[in-house]
Amino acid sequence: MSAYRVVVVGCGSMANVWVEDTKGRHDVEIVALVDIKAEFAQAMADRHGLTCAIYTDVEQAIQETGANLVMDITIPSSHHHVCTSALRHGCDVFGEKPMAATMEEARAIVALAEQTGKSLSVMQNRRYNANIRALRGLIDAGTIGRIGYIGADFFLAPHFGGFRDAMESPLILDMAIHTFDQARFLIKADPVSVYCHEFNPPGSWYAGSASAICIYEMSDGTVFCYRGSWSAEGAPTSWESAWRVTGELGTAVWDGEHAPFAEIVGPGEQAGKFLREHARIEADVSWPGHSGHRGCLDEMFAALQEGRRAETDCRDNIKSMAMVLGALESARSGRKIDLAAYY
Repeated sequence: MSAYRVVVVGCGSMANVWVEDTKGRHDVEIVALVDIKAEFAQAMADRHGLTCAIYTDVEQAIQETGANLVMDITIPSSHHHVCTSALRHGCDVFGEKPMAATMEEARAIVALAEQTGKSLSVMQNRRYNANIRALRGLIDAGTIGRIGYIGADFFLAPHFGGFRDAMESPLILDMAIHTFDQARFLIKADPVSVYCHEFNPPGSWYAGSASAICIYEMSDGTVFCYRGSWSAEGAPTSWESAWRVTGELGTAVWDGEHAPFAEIVGPGEQAGKFLREHARIEADVSWPGHSGHRGCLDEMFAALQEGRRAETDCRDNIKSMAMVLGALESARSGRKIDLAAYY
């Protein structure tokens, strides 16, 4: 019997990525697919050559297959039900972001994970990239000294069509959690407060606010500034954002596509110079892990095998979720929000 008997819940387009990255593992057997429409689950089974059972109820699927791991790839409003059902039946959970639809539901999931001794690990695939690991390496090594500012620019113009075009806050709700989580990953700090201004610029094809500027105070004293738009035609940034991290000795930058680097105050006598000379430090991009979803899944499985919390365990990821919902509260109220009570 495989170490992990997996029930996959939710058979939409994103589930194809999860299934493809999972089914080849020697220690995993997908024992059931669950969807509110059995025909959707059967179509996924046929697409991936799976002969597993098909269900429309997650609890029945767990009980009848002896599953010990649930992959929750449903819509956010379903995450609380799927996750808590799985935890109560003795399963660990790997889930899509956001971990829940509300902070109350997220806190309830964390409490149940503590109570049951099981875990929810959240898919934050943009942490898993050799370049972002290299950028963190520059920071961790003290290359630029103690940091005081981190900024991320995210400017793209995707014409999705469908539900995103009608959302009230499409950028922050559907995408910004990736960048917020990346910022926490890079500086190893958590959000303390946020001020956010949302707006919908001229020419936007979104009904809701497709642009935002957010300023976060972080637990280490750093200020994190996010500037983003999903209706910015021309000169696009990477989907990974464009980053600038400023420290007491210099600055590290990453354009989201190429290797990051730092520029620090150069050696030699520089006293009295109006603008000092700088030396460039190249980052080490030799990180050996897989990129994207597969890299995050590798970490999730490794955490289970080693009996530890994953990098994106719910007790950590709730802080990234707080950055999203706190920003929305700030935008709607027009005031700075204290995030201490959020998580």
